[in-house]
Amino acid sequence: MNGRALLAWNLRRIRVSKGLSQEKLAADAGVDRAYFAKLERQTANAGIDVLDKLAHALSVDLSDFFAKPPEGAAPPATLKGGRKKRG
Repeated sequence: MNGRALLAWNLRRIRVSKGLSQEKLAADAGVDRAYFAKLERQTANAGIDVLDKLAHALSVDLSDFFAKPPEGAAPPATLKGGRKKRG
């Protein structure tokens, strides 16, 4: 797994484990949501400043973004999409 794929894997894994949408995490980190989505899709490169912001917003160490998944691990799940209905 290359560095970009490893970052994307771990961003999604950590974000989903904390129950955060891409939109919420991007807002918390001060990063554009579309740019964040590109990071998870492996179509953009992240600078260290962006990674620092994301790590802070997720309350994780920067090194957590580069943890290798166990052999044969299933890809991280996605959160249920769509907006919540307002009552």
